[in-house]
Amino acid sequence: MMAKLSQEQLNNGVICSSAGNHAQGVALSAQRLGCHAVIVMPVTTPENKWRSVEKLGATVVLKGDSYDEAQSYAKLCCEEEGLTFIAPFDHPDIIAGQGTVGMEIVRQLQGPLHAIFVPVGGGGLIAGIAAYVKRVCPEVKIIGVEPSDANAMALSLFHGQRVMLEHIGGFADGVAVKVVGKETFPLCQDFVDGIVLVSQDAICASIKDMFEENRNILEPSGALALAGAEAYCKYYGLKGETVVAISSGANMNFDTLRLVTELPDVGRKPEAVLPTFSPKEQGSFKEFAELVCIMIFQPTHDSRYSISFLVTSCCAGWPDEYYRIQTHI
Repeated sequence: MMAKLSQEQLNNGVICSSAGNHAQGVALSAQRLGCHAVIVMPVTTPENKWRSVEKLGATVVLKGDSYDEAQSYAKLCCEEEGLTFIAPFDHPDIIAGQGTVGMEIVRQLQGPLHAIFVPVGGGGLIAGIAAYVKRVCPEVKIIGVEPSDANAMALSLFHGQRVMLEHIGGFADGVAVKVVGKETFPLCQDFVDGIVLVSQDAICASIKDMFEENRNILEPSGALALAGAEAYCKYYGLKGETVVAISSGANMNFDTLRLVTELPDVGRKPEAVLPTFSPKEQGSFKEFAELVCIMIFQPTHDSRYSISFLVTSCCAGWPDEYYRIQTHI
């Protein structure tokens, strides 16, 4: 898309909004084309992500608590400063460019392919891949994967129209989008076979699996498709078939990594992690501890009136014990 810009547009500069990968792509393209780039990212963006964008010579502006707020600010700056807005997913050129991932998969794989699992945010990647693959290999299933707390595409496909989410989870920040694109949604309606929703715990379990098997550390958004592929294959009892899961990022933040190490066993169901509060009253901690058999308490916050904990429970009666504990907190 940027290669098509006129010299005047390049001289004026470009701007985009992104939570990670698109930001680095625009920054690198601007560097090679000799133009200035402004990248607007949510304030929740991990430091290692926006630092990597700055290293490519772009100006990073942290604005808004979500991608959608960052995008609104970027479009406002575009109008006020005469910059050219480079859409992260909702533009035909961007969709076509991301669709080359599908072309690479089809060309490199030998033998039949059952399905391709694609992480879904605004829908650009899956729309491009689906449009290409369904044209050349219509028998291959295209399955999108979303976090259960950021499921804009799943709801949009279910209702037959684009749905705006009121709240979204930010754990998989690379796909934390409140509404899918105008250009991407019709393509997904035509070519996508289904959407798998996965929990934060399942994503963490897939990050752990990738590390243990390949010594690669994926970020939550990068492990999303892998978690969806595992859930799909387990649900349908799929064996002896070839599937592809697109791991779209490894920009792991150290603070996120700490959380990831605590949750994989929850994703695989041998443990439960319960966030709770304990009043600062004599005997309250003892009363709470008596609810479970084996427990690890990790204090996370201390205030004048209460202490919060992350509680890892390994009860013999799991999952029945889990619900008994849950009703008491």
